[in-house]
Amino acid sequence: MNKTLLSMIIALILTGCAVGPDYKRPAIDSPGAWRFEEKEARDLANTAWWGQFGDPVLNELIQTALRENDDLRIATARVEEYVGRYWVGRSGLFPQIWADASAGRNRVSEEGMSPLLSSALKNPVDYYQAAFSGYWELDLWGKLRRANEAARADLLSTQEARQSVILSLVSSVANGYIALRDLDKQLEVTIRTVKIREEAYKLFKLRYEGGVISELELYQVKSEYEQALATIPQIEKQVASQENGLSVLIGRNPGPILRGKKMDDLVLPTVPAGLPSDLLTKRPDIRQAEQDLVAANARIGVARAQYFPTISLTGLFGWSSSDLSNLFTGPAKMWSWGGSLTAPIFMGGAIMGQEKAAEAIQQQALFNYQRTIRNAFREVEDALVNQMRTRGQLDAQKRQVDSLREYARIARLRYENGYTSYIEVLDAERSLFNAELQYVQTQGILFQALVNLYKTVGGGWVVEADKLTAAAAATDNKPVKTEIRQGN
Repeated sequence: MNKTLLSMIIALILTGCAVGPDYKRPAIDSPGAWRFEEKEARDLANTAWWGQFGDPVLNELIQTALRENDDLRIATARVEEYVGRYWVGRSGLFPQIWADASAGRNRVSEEGMSPLLSSALKNPVDYYQAAFSGYWELDLWGKLRRANEAARADLLSTQEARQSVILSLVSSVANGYIALRDLDKQLEVTIRTVKIREEAYKLFKLRYEGGVISELELYQVKSEYEQALATIPQIEKQVASQENGLSVLIGRNPGPILRGKKMDDLVLPTVPAGLPSDLLTKRPDIRQAEQDLVAANARIGVARAQYFPTISLTGLFGWSSSDLSNLFTGPAKMWSWGGSLTAPIFMGGAIMGQEKAAEAIQQQALFNYQRTIRNAFREVEDALVNQMRTRGQLDAQKRQVDSLREYARIARLRYENGYTSYIEVLDAERSLFNAELQYVQTQGILFQALVNLYKTVGGGWVVEADKLTAAAAATDNKPVKTEIRQGN
């Protein structure tokens, strides 16, 4: 009889259906190619692209950030949290078993409302008890399986969120370092211009004192000198702010940042190749949005399963005796088992409301998934056109700087030979100074455009960066768990 009942229970569990919709990836209208595709693109999205800059200092800064950045540590701890939540949710699929032991002494009144019936009975009396008890909810309708599916998707979503932190962190450190070296070069150009204008001012001061030039020309030169001099503290302020921001990114207190190669010595990275459809698997934010959709889809099944009865089994096996020496003997044995069925009859629309809420959340997750994909397409297109057009802008500004250098040279020759006033020289040098600063800024923008392109494309380089966090994870109390893998 017992074997037959057990066989029926196991058969019900194995053949039980899981209510609710099964997840299917939504159809996505992906472009066949990028609008501004780079002809010389190479498949480098799975490599540590920051090494292409050829700057060991930048490599070290990124490695330090991956070991010590606070946001990454928070994201890693959050993954640990969801690993624990997954195991808590998964435990409901299995029987829950407890062990219990108790001992004590009781005495009943011999004169009260319920006096001791016989003086032959022991009073007080000792008692000893040891037992195992269990509970198992049979998941016939798939409520627990759907909840476990949702918990697994939540965990995978959290892991993808951590990958997004790594993606943003590496890109931010690279962009921050480039911005710092760009400011350094702007400061270098400004200091060189100040020295030139200071020499000119000293020379014109001597000429003024000798009565060669007018006071007007002297103050024109001095004005340009002071204007360049005022630019230095402005750039130095930006340098200090950039250093402080980079220091915090790499997990340190605000302070100076070690420099490596100069801006002109950095190597421009190659444009990574890839199709728009590749983003669905390359970008962690898209994978995260999809896992959020999987979890929301599974929770519809959890809500619908509440329409059906809940069937559970309980059992107890143990020993009870008034004499410790007889506790584990045959006569002291006790056991019981039973089952229960609980079905909703009237809930006032509560279950229907939970189902509608779950369906609405699933729709929100679906729209967010579609929006994330569209934004990803836009970001890559923007990054491609940015680096492409910035190259053309940089080339034009380089020609402009060369032209203005020649213009300034000729203007000075004309002035020294008495063909024009010094105003023409000042105009040429002012234009040259501004053009040089603009050229340096555009140079930094181009490097950052390539960094942002690798960021928007995503790919296996995030995994390569994640490997660099292993040293930090090994020193923590608990390394990041990776038992839960996303299925195909």
